[in-house]
Amino acid sequence: MEERIPRKPVEVSDKFKYSRTHIYDYSIETFGYFQAEHYLQLIENALSTLFDSYAIYPECRHIATKSRIYRNIILDSHLIIYRITTQRIEVLDIIHSASSIGKIRTTRSIRV
Repeated sequence: MEERIPRKPVEVSDKFKYSRTHIYDYSIETFGYFQAEHYLQLIENALSTLFDSYAIYPECRHIATKSRIYRNIILDSHLIIYRITTQRIEVLDIIHSASSIGKIRTTRSIRV
């Protein structure tokens, strides 16, 4: 018999909301409205699967812990970084995949 992963609510940080808006604005300026809307929809679709599929994504190798609570979703040229807690899934930030390791590691200090 398969063991099911318990569903958890998903909370997003203010930092994630700010970064998502920045990515959207940049996409409109660079690629146009339709591409920006498409990428925003990809981000929203990735978030909508987290409540019951949070364990399938890999550990964020730049924020490695014994408990493997920091994970990331690779989405085109961005990483959606989230933390698994006992009560919920905390979406911390969305960062360009070419960002420095130091910037990625700072997501640990983001509070939801």
